[in-house]
Amino acid sequence: MIYELEIVEEADLEIIDAYLYYESKQFGLGEKFLKELDQYFERICESPKHFEVKYKSYREAYIRKFPYLIIFEIEEQKVVVYSVFNTPQNPEKKPK
Repeated sequence: MIYELEIVEEADLEIIDAYLYYESKQFGLGEKFLKELDQYFERICESPKHFEVKYKSYREAYIRKFPYLIIFEIEEQKVVVYSVFNTPQNPEKKPK
């Protein structure tokens, strides 16, 4: 079963910020980030329980090619993404 994907507004803004940051560093890098992120979203929606529960019912998926962490939760038939967190920015401020 494939779960429906929902991205909350805060996570969407984090994605936009990351895209703009990478595009400012190198043309096309933001697009590569979005492509990699989409692949992770597909993997998460196909097998959300594959990813470990880290805090309460929140699960985490580390993006290997970029230093980002996807924080999500499974709600019935839906995967809700709460944050696309930049890990080197400040690991102490990881959303919980």
